[in-house]
Amino acid sequence: MTVLLHISDTHFGTEEPPVVAALQQLVRDQRPDAVILSGDITQRARSGQFAAARRFCDSLHVPRLLTLPGNHDIPLYNVAGRLFAPYARYKACFGDNLEPELDFADVLVIGVNTTRPERHTDGEVSKAQVARVVQRLQRARAGQLRIVVTHQPACVTRPEDEKDKLHGGEMAVQAWARAGADMVLGGHIHLPYVIDLAARADATPRPLHVLQAGTATSHRTRHGTPNSLNVIRWDPPSAGGQRMVRAERWDYDLADSRFEETHVHDLKLGD
Repeated sequence: MTVLLHISDTHFGTEEPPVVAALQQLVRDQRPDAVILSGDITQRARSGQFAAARRFCDSLHVPRLLTLPGNHDIPLYNVAGRLFAPYARYKACFGDNLEPELDFADVLVIGVNTTRPERHTDGEVSKAQVARVVQRLQRARAGQLRIVVTHQPACVTRPEDEKDKLHGGEMAVQAWARAGADMVLGGHIHLPYVIDLAARADATPRPLHVLQAGTATSHRTRHGTPNSLNVIRWDPPSAGGQRMVRAERWDYDLADSRFEETHVHDLKLGD
């Protein structure tokens, strides 16, 4: 079994130390094969915030780490930095590749940089990015769980969140579903949920599950939701068996100072 920990919107600079400690303990307990951090790593893209985030990631001692920048990881008040070197501080701590991937024997995770310095908070996926992901999905090995990661949500559940939805996201999920994607992970709005896009009115041609994470460590919780994260467990089926993936939501319990499993979704996947 492969275990992935999906966290988002850590917003270092606004992190709560007891929540950070609880997340570190959860990693020691669950021993994930990889951590996926889907953007808004810092609050204001300052060097000290990135350094703290890097120290945190290193403290987890996980075999693999995939990070993406979020809109908060681009300078806001440093206009020159935003215009001429928007990812300089991110790259100094997390490397030059803004669209990394993880390739395990049984899991493929493809990162997509949906931030745009000129858009401020809004995210976008371009036709070129959609095509790149399609081509990579088509090269996936038989039996792999196929995951795409963005920062802004590809799909939302509430009308008031439409303004935060990923520009180009509808086109992207249709294309990625046809190419064999199983899941799209995201964050940005600090609201955890799971949606099967094949069950919606504008259905995808095969099951494609959007899995959103809340804020993992920041005091900037929203919508009455505590700090939360996702644990994904994947065990490839035997020949001819139904493909299923387990997505668990873990919430921070203030009284116990720890993350606890609160929601479990056994998600049926396409062939």
